[in-house]
Amino acid sequence: MSYELTPLPYDYDALEPHISEQVLTWHHDTHNQSYVDGWNSAEETLEENRENHEFGSSAGAIRDVTHNSSGHILHDLFWQNMSPEGGDEPNGDLADRIAEDFGSYEAWKGEFEAAAGDASGWALLVYDTFSNQLRNVVVDNHDEGAIWGGHPILSLDVWEHSYYHDYGPARDDFVDNFFEVVDWEEPSARYEQAVELFE
Repeated sequence: MSYELTPLPYDYDALEPHISEQVLTWHHDTHNQSYVDGWNSAEETLEENRENHEFGSSAGAIRDVTHNSSGHILHDLFWQNMSPEGGDEPNGDLADRIAEDFGSYEAWKGEFEAAAGDASGWALLVYDTFSNQLRNVVVDNHDEGAIWGGHPILSLDVWEHSYYHDYGPARDDFVDNFFEVVDWEEPSARYEQAVELFE
């Protein structure tokens, strides 16, 4: 199976002024593409090694699959989490569950922002299938700190390439502006899917 870069679900300038056309172009077309290419290359190496029964490079290729697939999947979720019509708070079942598991939307958001401020990679809201509750997670790189069984609901990329061109070192400003374009329709659908599968 060959993986392909999913097109953005909106125009490159659609999230301005919160995220610039230039950043989306670089971030999606170059950076995200590199993870797709790396994933495909690593899968090819594993397939060749299986056919030839030569496994000397297999451990490195497995690590490359983990790193690149995680990078692509989280980026794809990040693009889907945003839209020009975003900016509202969640509603419905997801809003109720956030209030139940975190005490309030404001408490969840404060904790999520703390995760985003500390991460060397990603801040995620996940549905933890082991304890059947929502959790905020700090994920370094693309795969360090992830929870086994964690079903991603909301994804925020806080690598410097996602904001430095627009905000310089002011990561907090970028996080604030992320909330201006979050479209809760996709996270709500992912939450409902998790509940259907795991509760």
